[in-house]
Amino acid sequence: MVEDTGSSVVIPLSNVTGKILAKVIEYCKFHLKSSSSSSSSSASSAADSKSSSGLCEEDIKAFDADFVKVDQHTLFDLILAANYLNIQTLLDLTCQTVADMIKNKTPEEIRRIFNIVNDFTPEEEEEVRRENQWAFE
Repeated sequence: MVEDTGSSVVIPLSNVTGKILAKVIEYCKFHLKSSSSSSSSSASSAADSKSSSGLCEEDIKAFDADFVKVDQHTLFDLILAANYLNIQTLLDLTCQTVADMIKNKTPEEIRRIFNIVNDFTPEEEEEVRRENQWAFE
């Protein structure tokens, strides 16, 4: 374990900036606190259970919703960090946030949201629409 190596050992995280690592640690600390306390109160019902730390499911959802209220660049960096560090719950949360951003949007709206240049010719775009008609219904 890392604890056994001493505090002078450097663990390289070349794919994660300090700013993003701080956000990841914030997420992990909150969820560690909420999961450790919720596991101790798992015998009680979900509706009326508050953990020993005072957190309930609504508190966790509120934290998560607030946590992902960041600019796109930060959100994508969080996705990359969660993937690199193998933090599945954070990866799921951030990817779901991106999915929600594009849900029920037209291709033009998605291009505008993510600043994507349309490099299709009108003929190519028509062919793609024809081949994938189900997606445009």
